[in-house]
Amino acid sequence: MSDIESLRNRMDEVTVEMIKLLKTRTDIAKEIGEVKKTIGKGVTDESRENNLRQKIISLCNEIKLEETIATKFLNFLLNESVKVQSTNKQTHLSIFLKAKSLEQEGKKIIHMEVGEPDFLPPQIVKDALNEVFDKGFFKYGQAKGMPPFRKALAEYATKKFNQNVSEENIIVSPGARFSIFTAITTLLNPGDEMIVIEPAWPAYKDCALNAGIKIRTINTTFENKWEPSLEEIKSTINANTKMIVLNYPNNPTGKILPQKLQDDIIQIAKENNLYVLSDEIYSEYAKNNWKSILSYNYDKSIVTQSFSKSHAMTGFRVGYAIADPAVIDKMAKLEALCLTNVSEPIQYIAMKALEADTSNNSNTVQNRLELLVEKAQEMGLEFVIPDGAMYLFARVNQEGFDGVKFANSTLEKGLAIAPGEGFGNYQNFIRISACQDEKTLIEGMNILSNIMSDNQ
Repeated sequence: MSDIESLRNRMDEVTVEMIKLLKTRTDIAKEIGEVKKTIGKGVTDESRENNLRQKIISLCNEIKLEETIATKFLNFLLNESVKVQSTNKQTHLSIFLKAKSLEQEGKKIIHMEVGEPDFLPPQIVKDALNEVFDKGFFKYGQAKGMPPFRKALAEYATKKFNQNVSEENIIVSPGARFSIFTAITTLLNPGDEMIVIEPAWPAYKDCALNAGIKIRTINTTFENKWEPSLEEIKSTINANTKMIVLNYPNNPTGKILPQKLQDDIIQIAKENNLYVLSDEIYSEYAKNNWKSILSYNYDKSIVTQSFSKSHAMTGFRVGYAIADPAVIDKMAKLEALCLTNVSEPIQYIAMKALEADTSNNSNTVQNRLELLVEKAQEMGLEFVIPDGAMYLFARVNQEGFDGVKFANSTLEKGLAIAPGEGFGNYQNFIRISACQDEKTLIEGMNILSNIMSDNQ
């Protein structure tokens, strides 16, 4: 047998043994997941992961193995553990789907679990629906979006953010979610790491996990007013870290970062050559000082926006991203592969929607948030008053409180709310949406108050 065949056989044997060990490790991960469910512990344990990571790095030094290769392999293993332990995780979406099923059975449900405005899109949207066929917008198109729409978006963004944005900086997507997915999938590689500040919209983690990207979580707390630690961000960054995700105004807390803190985070990103993915979908609902990431003129920033919240066009599925043309080109290649282009009729309708004045939407949601704040204070819920967005993220001070069990039990009483667990390791929190009219919100909060009184 030749030397090369002997070496190949040895490598095959090692590979087979690695697969056997992977099976053993996966089985243990499943057992740990069951225990975590029993004791109400979150899926990810950053402390244990960091300890293991340090052991691996020390081992690499001992055995002369390149650290980056080993830690990327470790990230794969850690992600597999997260996958097997997250199969039954409950989020605002799972509660929403249960609520819809109950409605189909004839039960009345007050929806305070999702961020879907109850008011109608602007009148101009209805007019555009009527005229789009005659305008001839029903063809295949560019993956980046129709040139006139991208030009209109660039002009809109230039005015809104006071930055010079051209159509080459724009890609249209079927909702902001898809821009987030394409940015993560095209800019990062399997084994790379991405920092997410929690509590956070669960789609960031889900998109990363799907792409083989390891999430490194920065946990924030109610006590620290949901502000992340700069030192923790710095210490989390390593050679595999490629992106940090920001979402302000935040879903679910409504938090807007103090400007100095945001400036410092961007400076850290620049120093470490990280992409900054900034989900600014709630920027229209910012009531305090808010600063777009575009204002930093950082060529590795990607800002996502949508018509879902600002224009109440959730069902139209249209959003967009603003980034350097080289980044846009990468995202466009994946978008072309997945869906050719966003529906031309929808793009035309969204283009016309840019002409509408939506300031009243912001005022309406702000008034509703103030109502929620007042009712929640009367009920003894603990929360940081939101700086924007359309949610109240509240802590329930009841011994043994479990947000998932509670959210499922409120459905039986006709109220849908989101469990805090869907946004990170926040089992004793709930998210309440301000997307219904005031009468409905009062009715929902009264139901919530009665349930909480009964549980005491």
